[in-house]
Amino acid sequence: MARRRKGRPVNGWVVVDKPLGLTSTQTVGRVRRIFEARKIGHGGTLDPLATGLLPIAMGEATKTVPYLQEGRKSYRFTLRWGQATATDDTEGEVVAVSDQRPAEAEIRAVLARFQGVIDQVPPSFSAIKVAGRRAYEKARAREDFQLDPRPVTIHRLELVATEAPDLASFEVVSGKGAYMRALARDLGVALGTFAHVVALRRTAVGPFTEDHANSLETLEALGHSAAASGALLPIETALDDIPALALTETEANRLRCGQAVSMLARANRERIRGFDNGAIVYATSGGEPVALVRYEAGDIHPVRVLNL
Repeated sequence: MARRRKGRPVNGWVVVDKPLGLTSTQTVGRVRRIFEARKIGHGGTLDPLATGLLPIAMGEATKTVPYLQEGRKSYRFTLRWGQATATDDTEGEVVAVSDQRPAEAEIRAVLARFQGVIDQVPPSFSAIKVAGRRAYEKARAREDFQLDPRPVTIHRLELVATEAPDLASFEVVSGKGAYMRALARDLGVALGTFAHVVALRRTAVGPFTEDHANSLETLEALGHSAAASGALLPIETALDDIPALALTETEANRLRCGQAVSMLARANRERIRGFDNGAIVYATSGGEPVALVRYEAGDIHPVRVLNL
């Protein structure tokens, strides 16, 4: 006899304003207990010393997590000039110091170097795997290793405040895989000094903004009624940036059975207008989510069927 799975079949997204000091895993655990969710995951790790948006997927929404992670993310961070730390933030020990403090004009002059597609070496204290182990595990053990630079995209980098000679605050819009700690570190080097992050907040992830955010305290106070309070967002909220395709019920049923659907008929041309070959498309029927599909040579192929 099959074992009954623990938890309830909750489907949707909840956006948490992660507080300072909690890991993303700890935050997910608290949300799981609130909703008693059977299946749960999150849309992008935040360091314990970071605050801000942590989108959490439950049930069938977990199938859309990879598409959210591909989206843009927005941050605001404050760095301190003149000190490099082992972790590139306040958690690590100071490993180098400099008396150099850049002027505002000097800071603005280098920002263009860090926009567009840039090569970035991730922080040593990161979750990237090196020979099968997390980089932070090797760094904590003081093992000698080197991380290779990776291309990341910085869509916008703006200096927004210079609160004191030692401090400067920035707003950033980035693509997948960009580390704000590494950006702060590299800004310091470019300006002939050192730098590390002293405050970091994520303000947007894909279509999710601070308007969607809920504090853990609010969700815990709502308890089991949190799902009905409006905090639980529909699965498709995370797919606003993906093209949508409305299907007939017959077409939807073919997808649900794992079968491709041909869109080559003349009557379908308007429905598929603008779809690039290989594009991921969000398929619906009667206004309800059906599947994430791939458009290829006039056919749509199921990638992730949403069992609702």
